[in-house]
Amino acid sequence: MAVIDGPRLPPASRRPADALIVFLHGYGADGNDLIAIGREWSRALPNAAFAAPHAPSLLPGSPGRQWFPLTMRDPTEYWRGVNAAQPGLDAFLDAELARTNVSPERLVLVGFSQGTMMALHVGLRRKAGPAAVIGYSGLLPGPEHLRATTGRPELTLLHGDHDEVIPVDYMMMSASALGIAEIPVIWHICPGLGHGIDARGLAIGLDAVTRALAPPRRR
Repeated sequence: MAVIDGPRLPPASRRPADALIVFLHGYGADGNDLIAIGREWSRALPNAAFAAPHAPSLLPGSPGRQWFPLTMRDPTEYWRGVNAAQPGLDAFLDAELARTNVSPERLVLVGFSQGTMMALHVGLRRKAGPAAVIGYSGLLPGPEHLRATTGRPELTLLHGDHDEVIPVDYMMMSASALGIAEIPVIWHICPGLGHGIDARGLAIGLDAVTRALAPPRRR
């Protein structure tokens, strides 16, 4: 099992962390690709700690990294890949929760592309937490295996309708599979957006994180 690591941001308030938000980058990038979102979101979430681990292996002939190899780019490869990468990511999450002294129920996973595959797969299978999974421009691997999941984080999926890498249809199929499995999900289509994250998507993601971490209302 590969040990993974990456950039981190302590709470902007300089107080003990009351939440942990982990960004999972896409194929060919690394943790530095998304940690800037943490700097932006820290203004609204001053007591949250942020981490953006580098995926465990390098792309052949490239400085970019991958959570798992993509050669055939088909559903069976996605399913094998997320299962192979899950133990390393789970170990990282457990270590970060222990390091920051944050409860598992105060963990949020934010994924992009291949990182969304990892966030959905792991987030639906952890024994405790996370509070939420935000998935940008990705898909759900192994939808036929959803009945075996136990985690029920708040799920938010976002996708550009001009995505040339992972077409928006994949988000719709993922949302449909989650609905059939009676797993609630909120989804958004970002008009005119390709394979990326725009300002509107960041605002929607931040709102989803804020709602998931908000204390329960008293009746």
